[in-house]
Amino acid sequence: MKISQYLLPFVILFTSIACNNKAQKSKVGKEISSEEIYLGQNPPGKEPELFAPEIIKTEYREAELAISNDLKTFYFRRRGGKYENNALVAVELKEDKWVESVIAPKSGEPFIAPNGNTMHLGRNYRTKNASGWSAVKPLGAPFNKFPIMRLTAASNGTCYFDEASKNGPLRYSRLINGKYEEPKTLNLDVGVWNAHPFIAPDESYIIWDDQRDDGYGDSDLYISFRQQDNSWGPAINLGDKINTEFEDAYGSISPDGKYFFFHRSYGGNKADIFWVDAEAIKNLKHKQ
Repeated sequence: MKISQYLLPFVILFTSIACNNKAQKSKVGKEISSEEIYLGQNPPGKEPELFAPEIIKTEYREAELAISNDLKTFYFRRRGGKYENNALVAVELKEDKWVESVIAPKSGEPFIAPNGNTMHLGRNYRTKNASGWSAVKPLGAPFNKFPIMRLTAASNGTCYFDEASKNGPLRYSRLINGKYEEPKTLNLDVGVWNAHPFIAPDESYIIWDDQRDDGYGDSDLYISFRQQDNSWGPAINLGDKINTEFEDAYGSISPDGKYFFFHRSYGGNKADIFWVDAEAIKNLKHKQ
């Protein structure tokens, strides 16, 4: 199957929110291009670049990025200095300006569900209403017995998540008749430390970070594509352009399918967010 055919459902899913290089209107009616939506940054090429270093980057740790479906709000966690407990920070387009605010002084790792109205935070979540995000709510059973770091969801509601322990598996739980089933272990080619899964909205691939003897460094990013028989293909390392001697982690594809985001941690309270053209990821399918 060709890559373009394989990813067609993913592309169709986001047609309503994708920019497709056409102008969109901000809240005050000013037309902005797709590139300007990404904090006014020039789009990256085939090699990763720091994302919005003049807006997001500080001397502290910026990591765990999540993007709203309209591409106008960027959420991430910051730690260091006065940000002692992984503060949840947002940079949002307001009245033609990018405005930063602290959503919560302490937060789990964010992920915006494909419906755009749910922000998952590990074992907790928030829902969006007319006035903004709700207070934090617990997911409850069957998730509350797992030490979840990152939980992501497909368009059909199936959740994929990790656990904060060495050799811990990645798991998934399907939403059946409005209720989540008991989580099952994902039959995936994993290594020593498996964390931060990102599931494609159509469940055609999964990205996670892992520690392996044949990796490039502390942790590397991997991808596995779903096969025609519904099994998962081999784990494919994202390569030395993305993976380094440092901890490369928390991968995700932007809602419009154009860019791959991740963060690189240098230890302690220091990490930066990077992005790269998503073709670098899509082109890996032929390696399986």
